[in-house]
Amino acid sequence: MEDVLGYAGRNVVVTGAASGMGAATAQILVDVGAIVTSIDIKSPEVPVKESLLVDLRDRDAIDRAVASIAGPVHAVFSCAGLPGPPFSSLDVMLVNFVGPRHLIEGLLPKMPEGSAVASIASNAGLGWEQQVPALMELVSTEGFDAGKAWCEANPDRLTANSYPFSKQVINAWVAWRSASMIKQGIRLNCINPGPTATPMMPFFEEIAGKALVHAFVGPIGRDSQPEEQAWPLVFLNSPRSSYVTGLGLATDGGFVGAMITGQIDVAALLSQG
Repeated sequence: MEDVLGYAGRNVVVTGAASGMGAATAQILVDVGAIVTSIDIKSPEVPVKESLLVDLRDRDAIDRAVASIAGPVHAVFSCAGLPGPPFSSLDVMLVNFVGPRHLIEGLLPKMPEGSAVASIASNAGLGWEQQVPALMELVSTEGFDAGKAWCEANPDRLTANSYPFSKQVINAWVAWRSASMIKQGIRLNCINPGPTATPMMPFFEEIAGKALVHAFVGPIGRDSQPEEQAWPLVFLNSPRSSYVTGLGLATDGGFVGAMITGQIDVAALLSQG
């Protein structure tokens, strides 16, 4: 595959590379010539250069992984995640935000100017802009232990299913942290997918019901495929996106646009839950 995005020979890290959007991202990166390190609790099927088995709920395991990765690291793709029940709210927050943030912050000293980070949020995090003061309580904590302690001290904020909250937090963190990271020449963005055909979809359908989950499909009229989310991630972290940072990109088949223009009634959708 022709490397029009400038990844050939670049060192990249992909979390969640063993399945879903992470696996699709890792495969694209291998195809365009990147040198890929996988971080996951399982080994990926994608032929990456190195596979590190890491539980993102374990700070020490993250620190060992960071120490073992030789620089420079030109891009980090934060794709690991948990969907909610049957996993605890704390586990969801650690895997979706606290652990990945700790990993990214640990890798920053190995990332040269021009590097980039892209995370996967979700359109389940819609409305985060109206919750910024509350979200900043967690976003502004420093380090794994402080982030975990905040989650443990605020169970009422997480509720039984903390997945939507975790995605709001990712959007708020990207908007906030990107402003200081770009001073180091490192960009930070995220995507907000709509329903996507990954191994997590059955969990979402069981938790919220099929009707509600698929009501968040945009006017495009179908779920996305993992590759359709992976390509925007790859583009955002490429040198071709050198002026893009702090962005929460809606990769949702037109859902947000239709909602903003009154063609989708979110209140009516939520009443289905």
